[in-house]
This record gives sequence, C-alpha cells and structure tokens, in this order.
Amino acid sequence: MSDIAEWTETEQSPAPSGDNHAKRWLILAVLGIAQLMVVLDATIVNIALPAAQRSLEFGDSDRQWIITAYALAFGSLLLLGGRLSDLFGRRRTFIVGLIGFAVTSAIGGAAVNFEMLVAARAGQGVFGALLAPAALSLLTVTFTDPAERAKAFGIFGAVAGAGGAVGLLLGGALTEWVDWRWCLFVNLFFAAIALVGAVMLFAPHVATSDRPKLDIPGTILVAISLFSIVFGFSKAESDGWSSGATIAWLSTGVVFMAAFIYWQTKSDHPLLPLRVVTDRIRAGSYLAIFLSGAGMFAVFLFLTYYMQLILGYSPIMTGLAFMPMVFGIVTAATLSTAVLLPRFGPRILITSGMVIAAIGMTILAQISVDSTYAVHIMPGLIVTGLGMGTIFAPSMQGATSGVRYEDAGVASATVNTMQQVGGSIGTALLSTIAASASTKYLVGREMNPLTQAQAAVESYTTTFYWAAAIFVVGAVLTGLVIRSGLLPSAPEGELVLAH
Repeated sequence: MSDIAEWTETEQSPAPSGDNHAKRWLILAVLGIAQLMVVLDATIVNIALPAAQRSLEFGDSDRQWIITAYALAFGSLLLLGGRLSDLFGRRRTFIVGLIGFAVTSAIGGAAVNFEMLVAARAGQGVFGALLAPAALSLLTVTFTDPAERAKAFGIFGAVAGAGGAVGLLLGGALTEWVDWRWCLFVNLFFAAIALVGAVMLFAPHVATSDRPKLDIPGTILVAISLFSIVFGFSKAESDGWSSGATIAWLSTGVVFMAAFIYWQTKSDHPLLPLRVVTDRIRAGSYLAIFLSGAGMFAVFLFLTYYMQLILGYSPIMTGLAFMPMVFGIVTAATLSTAVLLPRFGPRILITSGMVIAAIGMTILAQISVDSTYAVHIMPGLIVTGLGMGTIFAPSMQGATSGVRYEDAGVASATVNTMQQVGGSIGTALLSTIAASASTKYLVGREMNPLTQAQAAVESYTTTFYWAAAIFVVGAVLTGLVIRSGLLPSAPEGELVLAH
C-alpha cells in the first residue's frame, strides 16, 4: 500500500503486472458503484417524493425543490469539481466526494422537516459534483490499453445509462416494502463499499511542480452561469417560458456563459481549457450527451406517469417494467465500445444510436389508454435502450479521448455538465409541451374520467414524438460535427493503482 506506481509522458515504465491488471478491473467495479449511486439518486428520490411529502407535510408547490436543490448544486459546481480533482488528486477528491455524499444522504434520510431535506439534497449535489467527474477521470487515466479501455467504458457507460431505471426499481421496492427514507439511507451501503475499494486500490496523489492552478474568476463566472441556466429552466417548468423570472434567469445564464468563454481565452490557467472542447470528436460527444440527456427525460418521467396513473402499476411494478430498457442499454453499451467502436469510430455509432433511440420513442408514442405492456411498451423500451447504450458509452469515451492528462478531470466534468443541463432543459421543455397538449385535447370535450385519462395519454405521446425529434436532430448534428475516423489514444499519466 505504501508503494506508488506512476507513469508519466517522459518516463518509461514497465508493463503492468498481472496483479495490477486484475486490480484495474476492481477499480472499475469501485467506480461503477460510485457512478451508480450518483445516477440512480436522480430517479430513486422521485419515486419517494409522494411518501416524503405525506411524512414531512409539505405542499405540492414545495415538492419541486427536493429535485431542484440537487440539480442546482450539482449542475453549477461540476466544472469546479472536475478541476479540483486535477488540482488536488483524483483519489482524494473521489474519497471526499464519496464521504460527503454519504453523510448528506444520511441527513436527508433522517430529515424531520422540509427544510432539512432540501438542505441535504443540496449537499448531495455539492459532493456529487466532486464525485462524478473524479470517477470518470479515474477511469480515463486507469485504462490506457485500447482494448481494455473500450470494455471499461462500455461497462461504465452501461451503468450511467441504466442507473436511472435501476433507481426507479430500487426506489419502488424501498418505498413500498420499507420506508421512503431508505431511498436516501441506501447510499450509505454503496458509499461504504466504494470507500473501502478506493482506500485499498487507488494510489495516493503525487504532487507535481506543473500541476494546474485554480481559475477563480472562471469558476465564479461558470458557477453563476450554470446555476442561472438550471434554475431558469426549472422556473420555465413551473412559471412558463414567458415569465419574467424565467427570461431573467436564462438571460443571466447566457451572459455569464459568454463572459466565461471569453475569460477562458485570456486566462493563464483556464478552468476549462478550450482545447478540451474544440476537438471535433470531443465536441460532438458532448453534444450527443447533452441531447440524449434532454430526450431521455421523456422515457423516465412520462412513461412512469403513464404506467402508474393510466395502467395502475405499483411503484415496484413500474421499476420492473423498465428492466428491458436496462437490458438494451447494457447490451448495446458493452457491444458498441468493445466490438464496433474500434472498427467504425464514434461518428457512425453515435449517429446510429440517435436514430435507434428516435425509433424507440416513436414506438412508445403509439400507446393509448388501453395499451398492453408486452405489445405496446416493452418493444419501445428495448429499442430505446439499444439506442441509448449506443450513444452513451461511445460518447463518454469520445468526450475524454485524447485529452491531456492534466485535463482529464475537467473533461470528465464537462460530460456530467452536459448531461445535467440537457436533462434540465428536457424537463422544462417536455413538461411544458405535455401540459399544452393535455389542455388542447380537453378543449370542447366533456370532462369525465375517460376524457381526462385520454388527455393525459395525449400529453405523453406528444412528448415522445418531440423526444424522437430531439434524437433525429441529434443524429444530424453529431453526424456533421464528429469527424470520421477512430478515436485518438488515451491520455498518459500516473497509474492510479496502489500496490
């Protein structure tokens, strides 16, 4: 445990031993557990919200803050968290994020009032912003062999893509069989396993004379920008797009983002070096993650509503119903990176995944009040899952491919930022479209339970068509942005194994 294995760009190191080779896959398991904990937390809490609302006695207008508090903290601090992992060491940042996420989860599970729960969710977002980019950057610098790297990113991408559906299943089981608080307490088990693995497997950080310095002005500018954008879209969902507050927050976000980009061209130590995002493969990969995050929202939210409110599924049955999509994501993610990506490159895979996901959404848009799961829902979930897996894993690998070792953390944070902001935009946009479709359907019709159910289904199918359109646009844009060819080599740097 006291020895440190280090690879640098200027020093030749011996090939890793068989023991270290095995440890790399254990590291992947640790990183996968941490990633799963962060990803499923977004949906597991959604399932618990009605029970938490009854327990803590807060109103419907306050309910959104349980979600928004996490999204605001997480989204606005991701780039800072990524740069801190480059600055202070990925192992240290990962462990701090892991412990902090566990502690704030425990506080949330023990919440005695609404304010305590919101504060805990914001705390989860803060430490999640440290944990998520550190995990992906550790993966990026651990697996440098092309064949191993493809397999590792396939597995990691499958976890990232399937985590939301797993959260629905786990949240449904815990809420129905135990208590809503365990949807937060369960993070303690994930964190404990990952913490033991991190302490045993990750090498301590080795400080170097040329380590990056923190860009304080850039950090402030981008934090304000991302906070304003995420909050602005949450206001759009609740207050409407024409609301003065919505326009003001979104305008603030755009202005500060422009100022941030300008500052990055002038700073001696930029928070996000523009070389990270100007490469066409990485830029296209970030775009794919952004658009798929916006489009995928429709599956989880509106299909959950449909199965519970229209078909009468229990929370756990709803979670089980999403499992075919998980199967599709895992299958496509592992196959695409291990077999297809080395042969065809990211452009063909990501654009194909967008088209497949659009087809899956179109299938789901055919549901009606009396649809059956096997005929009308499961085929769409499987196809959508195959598309998502084909997008996620190659995009995550493409987004971190060829970056300098010292930029691995902030490049990884940009992945999470794109997914978070994309999800926020999808939430606001598709929720507004759904509400408008439902209202339009009810005009001139007699109000009764059947009509209301049909109006709800109309809102769901409309959002699925819009989500399909988002994926079609994604196929066109990523096809234009991503250059043809294979991925560049992995970044070189210190080997993160402790031995």
